[in-house]
Amino acid sequence: MQVAQRIRQHGATVSFEFFPPKDDAGWETLFASIAELEPLRPSFVSVTYGAGGSTRERTHALVERLLRETTLTTMPHLTGVGHTRAEVDAMVDRYQTAGVRTVLALRGDARKDDSSACAGDFSFAVDLVRHLRNATPRKAETAIEIGVAGYPEGHPETPNTLKQMDHLKAKIDAGADFIVTQLFFDNRAFLDWRDRCELAGIRVPIIAGIMPVTTLAGLHRMAELAAGARFPASLLRAIDRAQGDAASVRRVGIHWATEQCRDLLDHKVHGLHFYTLNRSDATRQIFESLGIRDSTAIATSAPRQ
Repeated sequence: MQVAQRIRQHGATVSFEFFPPKDDAGWETLFASIAELEPLRPSFVSVTYGAGGSTRERTHALVERLLRETTLTTMPHLTGVGHTRAEVDAMVDRYQTAGVRTVLALRGDARKDDSSACAGDFSFAVDLVRHLRNATPRKAETAIEIGVAGYPEGHPETPNTLKQMDHLKAKIDAGADFIVTQLFFDNRAFLDWRDRCELAGIRVPIIAGIMPVTTLAGLHRMAELAAGARFPASLLRAIDRAQGDAASVRRVGIHWATEQCRDLLDHKVHGLHFYTLNRSDATRQIFESLGIRDSTAIATSAPRQ
């Protein structure tokens, strides 16, 4: 069953994101984490795709291994920048053959060492969504379901929030089926943005991106990677009270993410998407603190319409 259909029929989803490891040790760490996370019965897992296709083969290898060796429904990221239509069609065909029925369509970034930064046939995510929808109509037997990214606290390249919403609406109108958001720490910002999506006529499911702070270095890395994400003062004060103690920082971050999840579920969020960084501990602790056996326990009430 595909993601949007699952949400509409069974309630909120829980999902995890993984990235393709660079070496053998990384693969061992990842699959040890997957062995611990699989019993939580996620609705799906996503697999990232490096800038300009830099992880293309490793992404494919991870997707195919997940489909072959686990019970996990797998959603690869698919980016447009630096790719031609023929290249995208070949990737989609390979994924369809492997059993993939959902992709997350992103503009993507060019490689830092790539002088042809925006070469290819897709300048924006909406162009990729439109191409995918035209290539795989919804009613076709092997139709691809399309997810897109959303930015509750704004996209750094588009300061105008009205234009940001226009861009998101354009992706939905082009054929996207659901939205997965960038990580955020302020639920009020997310809930306000969700209301603005509704006012803009966006009716597809919106899945909230969650990444618990587990280290001080990780906090600063998140600030770099998720430009625009704001860190509430109350979170920063709690981290300051830890006085640099690694175990205390970790407890603060996991507690904050747990309370985020509890509040989002109370507000009938369509789904929670955990950015795991290929680790399992923080996510499992959040499940335990919420009293959740596995993801099926979350899908107990009708989703927001």
